[in-house]
Amino acid sequence: MTRIALVGAGSVEFTRNLLGDFLSYPELRDAEIALHDIDPDRLATAERMARWSAEALGARPRIEASLDRRRALRAADFVVNTIQVGGAPATRLDFEVPARHGLQYTINDTINVGGVFRALRTIPVVRDIVRDIEHVAPNARFLNYTNPMSMLVWAVSEGTEIPTVGLCHSVYWTIRALSEYVDVPWEEVGARSAGVNHLAFVLAISRGGQDLYPAIEEAVQGNRIPDDDLVRAELYRRLGFWPTESSEHHAEYNPWFIGKGDAVERLHIPIGEYLRRVDRNLAEYEETKRRLDAGEPFEFERSGEYAAVIVHSLVTGEPSTIVGNVMNDGLIANLAPEASVEVPCLVDGAGVHPQQAGSLPPQLAAYIHPAVDAQGLAVRAALDEKREGVYYAVMQDPLVQARLSLDETWRLVDEMISAEAQWLPGWLGGSASEHSTKGVTAPA
Repeated sequence: MTRIALVGAGSVEFTRNLLGDFLSYPELRDAEIALHDIDPDRLATAERMARWSAEALGARPRIEASLDRRRALRAADFVVNTIQVGGAPATRLDFEVPARHGLQYTINDTINVGGVFRALRTIPVVRDIVRDIEHVAPNARFLNYTNPMSMLVWAVSEGTEIPTVGLCHSVYWTIRALSEYVDVPWEEVGARSAGVNHLAFVLAISRGGQDLYPAIEEAVQGNRIPDDDLVRAELYRRLGFWPTESSEHHAEYNPWFIGKGDAVERLHIPIGEYLRRVDRNLAEYEETKRRLDAGEPFEFERSGEYAAVIVHSLVTGEPSTIVGNVMNDGLIANLAPEASVEVPCLVDGAGVHPQQAGSLPPQLAAYIHPAVDAQGLAVRAALDEKREGVYYAVMQDPLVQARLSLDETWRLVDEMISAEAQWLPGWLGGSASEHSTKGVTAPA
């Protein structure tokens, strides 16, 4: 019987989506589902949602919930990680402290100062989870949804032989959006993308052998791109390929938009967007508890989460294709070989097989290189436990570079370390331990 452990199950809506996908497969309807979170209330709510989901889908999984992580992980075949260390309080500090230095962000979870500190909070915890897996579930596969994706996959892969792949929704939703822009059914569209997580590009997109990029060009030139996607349209105009991550992300991955003239207003860049998502997630959690208490039903829609696709293919041997985050190892020739990259992967009964992407167009590689450098510096700071490495990583934030002097950058880092000490490791002057760090999940 397949055993799937969900670590950070307290993100109840995401857990419900995952379970809906898992239990929709006939071969997984009797799986063992182990839920773990360190927040008792969220864990109890996740268990109630899991049992409701199983009944609603007519499935008969064995469901258990435990505050003890090792107990939940024991003998797992698959471990799905969705923790968010520090939860909403830490995320708010990721925005509030830089704001005192005149810095504005939209999401701030990948390569900017918030991404660096999210990595510093999370890498020790995730590596500790993987050490637990090595002891109690050595044959498991580790499927990571937590951000900053590239940094976590990089840090985990350097220290374990546990098969690891990072999973993200961005390519899936980008292809759906582009299909709408050119008015074709997304189910009929094929695409190929490559890069690093949140900084990949659609290299080819077609329907029935017909290249769809000319139609995308017409949509861009005809001003048919929605207001919330204008940053990507502008990058497409300049780089010739469509980014696979949202406009709100790309607005902060470079110095060309935020703080430049009227770009924020003209391109509808949602400053502070992630804070609004945090508030919505908290409100959604309370509404979910209310509906469970009232016995109100929930709707299911297959979310297309890659974790369920991977588990199904490995269990049944039925091949599938996903987009995964793995170590480069020559997959993208003109990105750093030690980096974590995002490429198409074939999945079958033998495993997850990343596909060679060759060399990216040089302008795309040049756009991505600074992000890889920032990720590498943050990972080295965390693994080597060197405070100076944190300054080096934050120095690479393009918005920091555009606005702050080096003295101001150093002060920003010091303030961030002081403000977030309760979630940071001891070598950085923090008071967190791998086992006790707050891990409420609220994925973007």
